[in-house]
Amino acid sequence: MKKLEDYLYYEEKNPDLKIYCGDCLEILPLLPKVDLVVTDPPYGIKMDKGFEGFEGFGGFGKKIARKRYEDDNWDSERPSANHFNTFLKKANLCIVWGGNFFADILPKSKHWIVWDKLNTMPSFGDCELAWTNSPRNSVKKVTIEYNGLIGKEPIRQHPTQKPVKLMNYCLQNYSGGGQTILDPFLGSGTTLVACKELNRNGIGIEISEKYCAIAKQRLKATTRSLF
Repeated sequence: MKKLEDYLYYEEKNPDLKIYCGDCLEILPLLPKVDLVVTDPPYGIKMDKGFEGFEGFGGFGKKIARKRYEDDNWDSERPSANHFNTFLKKANLCIVWGGNFFADILPKSKHWIVWDKLNTMPSFGDCELAWTNSPRNSVKKVTIEYNGLIGKEPIRQHPTQKPVKLMNYCLQNYSGGGQTILDPFLGSGTTLVACKELNRNGIGIEISEKYCAIAKQRLKATTRSLF
């Protein structure tokens, strides 16, 4: 049986940041509890099977081209209920982006987060939703522009890569001062980048070594907060 250190791909100190490469169902039981889970799982809606190449947006009534990402089948299937049940036990507070795609297997939520992208073009979605198990009875909107080339990250290395500002918002407003953050579907590493910027400890799990390598490079290029 593998030990936790067998999955360790990369780590940094001050703050403590760790990337584990492997299936989160194997790694999560080996981890202690954390202060907050923030994650963005694959939605399982086959977005990796879009149209071939980019053809531009065109006029209204035309299909919007979508790049294929079939090399790693990043959206071929969604996590199972077992995945969610396992990582929801790791923290009292959890945030799941794309929660509307998992409403049939997640517990009922009383508090959702809405990310308004300020889209002005006929894009794929004006907003994205995050499920939470926060006891608040409300819906919170966070506005972070993600419109065309203006709002996107300088380098976007994953199809559903979230802005660092969005993850910063989650950590600052939902960690309750907690110091350790967990992302069991790390992708290109945005959650850990936010952890480093805010001087929080972070644990990321990613099954694809390709994205582990990208997350590692992004962390190495990120400056730690001095506060």
